[in-house]
Amino acid sequence: MFENLKTVILLGFMSAILIIIFGYIGNLFNLGGFGILIGFIFAVGMNFVSYFYSDKIALSSYNAKIVSEQEAPNLHRIVGDLANSAGIKKPRIAVIQSNDPNAFATGRNQNHAVVAVTTGILQLLDEDELRGVISHEMGHIRNKDILISSVAATIAGMIVAIASWGRYAVFFANNDDGMVDVLGSLLLAILGPIAATIIQLAISRSREFKADATGAEICGNPLALASALRKLEFGTTQHPMTNAKTTDAHMFIVNPFGNASNKLKNLFSTHPETSERIRRLEDMAGRPLN
Repeated sequence: MFENLKTVILLGFMSAILIIIFGYIGNLFNLGGFGILIGFIFAVGMNFVSYFYSDKIALSSYNAKIVSEQEAPNLHRIVGDLANSAGIKKPRIAVIQSNDPNAFATGRNQNHAVVAVTTGILQLLDEDELRGVISHEMGHIRNKDILISSVAATIAGMIVAIASWGRYAVFFANNDDGMVDVLGSLLLAILGPIAATIIQLAISRSREFKADATGAEICGNPLALASALRKLEFGTTQHPMTNAKTTDAHMFIVNPFGNASNKLKNLFSTHPETSERIRRLEDMAGRPLN
């Protein structure tokens, strides 16, 4: 209950940031409260679009292709088996052509869920490890994380895009507050994306630990997921996803840009440290990974 309330509050803040940005841009053009009204309508619209089309937006962003059972029989077998173990409807399956070993789940609910995996992860992991990863994504679906994650990605992306556009709006403004407008636009360009990132961090980190635990329960093998995370940590460092967006990073099982080894940088990572995730999974299994 608290987690759901926290999520609603965080998404409300993201919508508020959008409204503030539109309000500021409206002020630049002497629109008065009309800019805030536009921002409110836009925020409501973005939440609506994100709710109903989050899966399509996420899949199209990475040219993910929905694959049939005839095209990927082994993958369908694994997903079907784990869906039964999780007690949820079997999600659709998509494949992303990328050397980056990664995966994510998206959709507004269990009936519209999609699990997407890269070709890189299919090549890197053995079947037990792949089952661990897919179980993690099943955990997100069962824990009802996928909607929040997808909506956050869409709205955060829009915040970054509009804030960046607002940086140039000052050159076309109608009022006479020259220096104030310049400073305001610079702050908008800097603080807007930072605020969106901070909110994403608050949404995603605790949910990754929870999905790990749920995934380990679903597949019955915490060490397989721990082994997969260790390989993925190394693999994403060797093959970072070049077309990934920073506003989508929290959707993936591991950071597609590679987790930072620097402790300070990890404060601003969308994912908890992989070493800590592995440690918790080893504790669940009662023994360390060999």
